[in-house]
Amino acid sequence: MSAAAGPELDAALIELGWPELLAEVPDVAVPLVFRLLGETGSHAAVLVDVVGSDAQPGPVPDDVRRSVHHSQPGPVPLPFAGGAWVVWDREGGSGAAVDEELPLRTVASGTELPDAALAAGRRALGWWLLGTGHAMLALARRHALERKQFGRALASFQAVRHRLAETLVALEGAEAALRTADGELGALLAKAAAGHGALTAARHCQQVLGGIGFTAEHDLHRHVRRTLVLDGLLGSTRELTREAGAYIRTNRTAPRLAQL
Repeated sequence: MSAAAGPELDAALIELGWPELLAEVPDVAVPLVFRLLGETGSHAAVLVDVVGSDAQPGPVPDDVRRSVHHSQPGPVPLPFAGGAWVVWDREGGSGAAVDEELPLRTVASGTELPDAALAAGRRALGWWLLGTGHAMLALARRHALERKQFGRALASFQAVRHRLAETLVALEGAEAALRTADGELGALLAKAAAGHGALTAARHCQQVLGGIGFTAEHDLHRHVRRTLVLDGLLGSTRELTREAGAYIRTNRTAPRLAQL
């Protein structure tokens, strides 16, 4: 999976039976594939498949091209942070997003996704963010174990340990939220938790890696850019947290999200 990306990886996943798995066992297929995308730093148009399987697109804006793959869902405008709309071009090349590797392009407008499609997309993005967060944590952990400073391993310093521990706690909490996510509110909270976990990983792992984490030769910057874009898709962590708060204020209660 790490050796392919974009249309090449799309074709490989189709050959492996991704469409059938998504239709028959989505609770298994989505966490597996999306987390691997995050851990390997690769990308594919599988979010289009997840959202498209639950969305029947309305009128498509003039600047949205329909997919040439009639057996696959056509491009569905996706809401992005700040009221923007983007399309994931299955056949497109590098886009204009913060993460230039992703074939995303902005469009003038879009229509609200059905609740089921929005919830399914948020859960999928949550698993992708979780995988990306773990990839950053693995890079920082390896650096802390191998790097020596003042004659000691970087991992022996308490400040470094605290940053890595806080990252792990945030990611573990996000995974728990994703595994118990049920319904629209559960998916919203799970995506927000995953976004928070990945952003925490980006912040702390950059501090642990120091200057090397800023270099083009190191993989961290690719995961940081990926996190910023994925967090914005279908609602950012900040926006979703506010939406959850508004829901609780309006209803004066919150449903039980997990049986403990």
